[in-house]
Amino acid sequence: MPSQIGCQLYTLRDFTKTPAEIAKTFARVKRIGYDAVQCSALGKIEPDELAKILKNEGLTCCATHIGLDAMRDTPEKVIENHKLWGCQYTAIGGFGWKDVTKQGWLDFAKDYSAIATKFKGSGVTIGYHNHSHELVKYDGETALDLLIKNCSKDVWFEIDCYWITHGGGDPAAWVDKVAGRIPCVHFKDMGINAEKQQQMREVGEGNLNWPHIIESCRNANTEWYIVEQDDCNGLDPFECVERSLKNLKALGVN
Repeated sequence: MPSQIGCQLYTLRDFTKTPAEIAKTFARVKRIGYDAVQCSALGKIEPDELAKILKNEGLTCCATHIGLDAMRDTPEKVIENHKLWGCQYTAIGGFGWKDVTKQGWLDFAKDYSAIATKFKGSGVTIGYHNHSHELVKYDGETALDLLIKNCSKDVWFEIDCYWITHGGGDPAAWVDKVAGRIPCVHFKDMGINAEKQQQMREVGEGNLNWPHIIESCRNANTEWYIVEQDDCNGLDPFECVERSLKNLKALGVN
């Protein structure tokens, strides 16, 4: 069975600023043991050159993050590029960075659903990646609840386990909520340092209940378990993604 574990390249963003760096990083990620990558935070590179590097290194592009404007204004180009890369899934990295009202979230859900129709039948689908601010409540409902209820079923959700925990939620419970709509999930752990500060940690090195989360992902028919660590706390990011991969395999994820 092919590996379901991917490496979110945002973790390695300091090493993917040029095409040459991208090729070198992809080769190193492959040597570490990953067979798939999520292409995010890459420096400028032509789509066909990225496709060539992916092929040369034997890596699958399991997902991407792109801007909302590109989805809205040039969906045909987005679809063309993703087909070139053999990638089915793209998502935006979030919405609502500034103060947003309940109506603002509802308006976004309506607009994003309309954008999703531009991708219908193309083989490429669009999703939403959460942070913690989506767990702000409006009349007893979180913004993420509003999005799940009001986005069309054509929109999928890339639950980020760290950020859900950061917002006071249970990652497994949120995966359960979007069962059947979560082809990709972001795995990063949360720990506490000696100064009592929350820190991102390698999967299995923090305090999240990974057996429970993995069980929920399997029940939800999640296809890709994508390792990410925005902040490696001064450690070598390549070391961090290697440790997460090792720990995930020890947890029974292939």
